[in-house]
Amino acid sequence: MMSYIIPKMASLCSSGHLDSDVLCQVLSTLRGIVESCYGPFGRLKLIHNSVGGYIVTTSQSSALLGNLSVSHPVIKLIIASVLNHVSRFSDSGLFTAILCCNLTENAKRLNVPCSHIVKIHKHLLNICIDYLTSEECACRIQIDFSNSKTLLSLVRTVINKPTCMLTTKEADYISSLVLKGFFYTIPSVIGDNISLGKMLIVPIEGQGATDSCVLSGILIEIFASYSTTIDITKLTFGCIKIAVFSVSMSGDVVDSGNGTWEVASGFCPEDESLVQLLKVGRQLVCDHVQLVVCQKVVHPMLKQYLREQQVIVEDRLGVALMKPLIQLTGAQSISSYYHPIPPDCYGNVKNLCVVKFGSKRFLHLIPNESKPVCSLVLCNRTEAGVNELKLVCQSAECVMRLVIKEPLAVLGGGCTETHLATYVGHQLSNQPCGNISVPPERLVLSGTVIVNVVVQLKITT
Repeated sequence: MMSYIIPKMASLCSSGHLDSDVLCQVLSTLRGIVESCYGPFGRLKLIHNSVGGYIVTTSQSSALLGNLSVSHPVIKLIIASVLNHVSRFSDSGLFTAILCCNLTENAKRLNVPCSHIVKIHKHLLNICIDYLTSEECACRIQIDFSNSKTLLSLVRTVINKPTCMLTTKEADYISSLVLKGFFYTIPSVIGDNISLGKMLIVPIEGQGATDSCVLSGILIEIFASYSTTIDITKLTFGCIKIAVFSVSMSGDVVDSGNGTWEVASGFCPEDESLVQLLKVGRQLVCDHVQLVVCQKVVHPMLKQYLREQQVIVEDRLGVALMKPLIQLTGAQSISSYYHPIPPDCYGNVKNLCVVKFGSKRFLHLIPNESKPVCSLVLCNRTEAGVNELKLVCQSAECVMRLVIKEPLAVLGGGCTETHLATYVGHQLSNQPCGNISVPPERLVLSGTVIVNVVVQLKITT
């Protein structure tokens, strides 16, 4: 039994000047943690709770900041802001965290009222936005989608992280796979309502990075052996019918619906649920369904019955696979087993096969036609390496999606930040600062004062 060392107290809301020594110390500590992960010589961090638990090895901002336990309200606000930024744009999290810390620390050093500091930051932000959106911006590059080298270079800037522990050849190979997988997600049919598909990332530990590959369709990890129960090679090639359930099929009454139950004497709701499940199972067999997948749990007796009827059953898929699975098969999600299943709820795939990567086995669902869904099998030698590689590949895919919306990029390696800082300094020396009674030289605190407007403009760094 666990208990609090001290009684839990209600949250308090207080106001005051941000000039305490404690704030300076925690800001400096957070900035030091983030800065040591930033850039081509960034180092990994081991995050471990003082009371034990799982050790996280990372240098990615989302994993790093998401696993830090902080108590100071200002640091909580900064971390929450950076994580929200990363969830929207998937990039520049470390830079944003460093910038926030530097802005706060530099603002504290100035003998300027906070209201003026806010106006100064807004003024700087407007200068940056106006310049970056203008045609005269010297650090802006137009992305040409007909040039694969440009796209590969863009992806490689995201993949090329030292914490992924990749050689130059491996980084080039992974970059080409991410770009190939992204092209898979672009629909081949042009219409009014077009949406990109999904690239599912499957991490494999213990294999070399060059063992990674892209497969059309979906991989579902399996734990049962079908060699002794179902001969997949005898399934109807070209039209394998599939049923997709989003409701729990465990037979528990709590999963059967909301409301008040009135149970007569001698009546067992669990037994009645199992009877209904087996009734659904018989309908699936009569409808010649060959694959049943469920987001949640399938009752063991229903699973055994279906497998005896040569029906493949996979459960515990999770919510992340449901949308791409429906998109791939054309099925409709079945949310109840208390009603007959309409025939148009079923989907189909072209073929099924069992593939093996490392120590894991997967059921590969191959679509009937070109569908914007693919699986990127990512291999790396260590657990930390494959986790880092998965994060950067997800960021690279998000970057490509943003570039489709606005095909613009800026120079990397600190060139844009340096150029922008120089431009802001030049503009402030030649422009009045409105009604802000602060000398222009006080506005240019350092190069890090430049707000990360590149990402706010959805321009990829």
